[in-house]
Amino acid sequence: MTKVVVALGGNALGNNLEEQMEAVKQTALSIVDLVEEGYQVVLVHGNGPQAGMIKLAMDELTATDEKKYPPVSLSVAVAMSQTYIGYDLQNALREEMLHRGIHKPVVTVATQVVVDKDDPAFDKPTKPIGRFMEKDEAVRMAIEKDITVMEDAGRGYRQVVASPKPKEIVELETINTLIGADQLVISCGGGGIPVIKEANDHLKGVPAVIDKDYCSALLAETIDADFLVILTAVEQVALNFGTVEQKNLENVSVEEMKKYVREGHFAPGSMLPKVEAAIDFAEKSGKRTLITSLEKAKDGLAGKTGTVISK
Repeated sequence: MTKVVVALGGNALGNNLEEQMEAVKQTALSIVDLVEEGYQVVLVHGNGPQAGMIKLAMDELTATDEKKYPPVSLSVAVAMSQTYIGYDLQNALREEMLHRGIHKPVVTVATQVVVDKDDPAFDKPTKPIGRFMEKDEAVRMAIEKDITVMEDAGRGYRQVVASPKPKEIVELETINTLIGADQLVISCGGGGIPVIKEANDHLKGVPAVIDKDYCSALLAETIDADFLVILTAVEQVALNFGTVEQKNLENVSVEEMKKYVREGHFAPGSMLPKVEAAIDFAEKSGKRTLITSLEKAKDGLAGKTGTVISK
């Protein structure tokens, strides 16, 4: 059975509870298509809007009575988002599989991911979380809440937090056991709960959000996946995106893709982490990464569309 790690983009989840409950129904259709084709699917999802929403809500509660409601760390907000999103995802997937006569357990694993406490990302926040804001509101929030804000790929301003690189997946043995039992596993949600290793085997949460595409590449490599599939809002990666000179990419080598990265073709807050994760997996594993839209995932794996990066 071909094992694929599928990284879901934000468009697969929506921005709030109501949108999410509707979005996962559509997401389930495309993911169960892959299950029906015989792929063994391991899911990873983003959590930027959800983790930001949870953290903001907790901060507002703390502001009412800090003694009664102590501050909630960002790592805890990430943990909460994993089960909040996983709950909706696994129910939608289970329901869609049963409708098609597929009896396969679905499980969400609360997943911790080790990062380096000295990662330079802690000194330069870049990962967008939470909702979009107009510039005036973003400037005001930065002062009032003592947060860092940044313009996000032409879509507005958002809070940004540290995004260290993932080093180790703590619950890897559990994930492998569940895959071995032929379950559909949702893991490393939001890139994983970021933790650092301390003395006496203690894992300590840190204020960060790990990029889910980088974590997906690490997961795919460590579970020996046959394919990494990174889903986004477009069918193919493009050079000179949004211009009259736009050129869509189909089959691209790792070296070609590195050249395009150096030339600055991909936006840091948007396509760049997907491309870098794709390169990383293809280079280290010798296998292929597909970048395409959710709706085209099945066709992409069949070689009909998408951008495929290989060594």
